[in-house]
Amino acid sequence: MRLSPISLVLALLLAVCSTFGATATRQPNILFLFADDQAFETIRAFGHTDIDTPHLDRLVARGTAFTQAANMGSWSPAVCVASRTMLITGRSVWDAESIYKTTDAERGAGRLWPQLLAAAGYRTYFTGKWHIQAKVEAAFDVARHVRPGMPKDVPAGYNRPAPGVPDPWSPSDPKFGGFWEGGKHWSEVGADDAIGFLREAKGTAQPFFMYVAFNAPHDPRQAPAAYVDRYPTSRIALPKSFLPEYPHNEAMGSGRTLRDEKLGPFPRTEEAVKVNRREYYALVTHLDAQIGRILDALDASGQADNTWIFFTADHGLAVGHHGLFGKQNMYEHSRRVPFLVVGPGVAANRRIDAPIYLQDVMPTTLELAGAKQPAHVFFHSLVPLLQGKTKVSAYPAAYGAYLDRQRAVVLDGWKLILYPKTGVARLYHLTADPDELTDLAARPEHAAVRTKLFQQLVALQQQLGDKLDLRSTFSF
Repeated sequence: MRLSPISLVLALLLAVCSTFGATATRQPNILFLFADDQAFETIRAFGHTDIDTPHLDRLVARGTAFTQAANMGSWSPAVCVASRTMLITGRSVWDAESIYKTTDAERGAGRLWPQLLAAAGYRTYFTGKWHIQAKVEAAFDVARHVRPGMPKDVPAGYNRPAPGVPDPWSPSDPKFGGFWEGGKHWSEVGADDAIGFLREAKGTAQPFFMYVAFNAPHDPRQAPAAYVDRYPTSRIALPKSFLPEYPHNEAMGSGRTLRDEKLGPFPRTEEAVKVNRREYYALVTHLDAQIGRILDALDASGQADNTWIFFTADHGLAVGHHGLFGKQNMYEHSRRVPFLVVGPGVAANRRIDAPIYLQDVMPTTLELAGAKQPAHVFFHSLVPLLQGKTKVSAYPAAYGAYLDRQRAVVLDGWKLILYPKTGVARLYHLTADPDELTDLAARPEHAAVRTKLFQQLVALQQQLGDKLDLRSTFSF
């Protein structure tokens, strides 16, 4: 039977819609899986680390990975606060700071991410770490097990393991509370909630948005013994950038008194770094198992074919790189995050190297839902990159900031880091030196690229409303 011209056009449109996005008759579901403190290097499929992540590897194989996803920075030592405020509001770092204390007014005006999707017809679900100054129960249709910024810690979990002293802490002993508070590991509770949401959503034709925010692998680095036992310290490779102590840690606001840095002893020892990385990997692998449970439940629900899955983290973590343990620095291990996308029409096992910010997930989902992006949203939809309509990032360069202590810019495979309190600059050629081992800032042959990056950084400051005066300290 021959189709009429109009029928042919409709058939073609239906085919296009079915291969990317939703079907012509239904908006796609959105499952957002969000980790805490998970560095970009902690997925086996990327080849950086000897770590077990079969279910995240499964997402890598099924979808597209953005290899240069990063967090923009923070006005707070709790970097997750800034990252999550940017995510939920769509605002850039200093714009987000300006409304941080009144974020609930944003909620009252209906401007938060879940509210924008709800206005587009979605039923919204939340579980896990919130850490945002807004009423989560009023922002989502359903909210369960809302968690604080981190599980409760104990003094025994710090400054360990100290040389020559028995380790007083165990990652698998429930007596230390933390992730074990309540009787069941928090990552397992979050997965239980997500599976319950999927069962509930299965009974309705309404599309869903699920924001599943794990506290893992944030410290305290606690996981069941079976997961810790997978990682004897003989299996843990010392980071290539290992140092007993970072020489500029005090100047850049990440010194010995910062909470994250006090988790390990000073000076850093190889044994302490390996033990902490062992526990970090165990917590990642345990989280990976919970993600596997959610993916299996999604497949069993019959809704996987019309569901977009996004996995990322709020920022990375050092855990021994460059003599640092925390995320309050501009090195790649702390700035960058994994970012995986699986969905209808998304290319399988694909890598995209264009720089993005993790908060781009918010406008991406708005476009997929057919919702209008509000004017205050700074970040950009990734749909054009996923569709192959462009290979160019929406950002001229990647900006990074921490308090008034650090600024950074990444451009064309180079990174410039500045410490304004002491006038220290560090320049790395990331393409040739991905571990950031060789500082080129003082070499005359790289003066031109250093100046170029500085000028780009100043331009980004102006665009983003960053009032820190770098020109009074640096004269490149």
